[in-house]
Amino acid sequence: MLVLSRKKNESIIINDDITIVVVEIRGDKVRLGVEAPKEVPVHRNEVYEAIRRNQQKPDESSLAQNDGSNAAT
Repeated sequence: MLVLSRKKNESIIINDDITIVVVEIRGDKVRLGVEAPKEVPVHRNEVYEAIRRNQQKPDESSLAQNDGSNAAT
């Protein structure tokens, strides 16, 4: 893991098209701004994990379709 120190209004550039800016520092919290292309998803970790959990759940309708009754004869 790369660890960087930044002050308010300083930024980090990732891959020429993603910018992370320190917007505010208040106590033990840091507010970050993220500028990224629209096609690049940006989520807080807890949101990302929830999305992954939902994608991993098998779709009930696809389970019904794949129960073996559609086997080729």
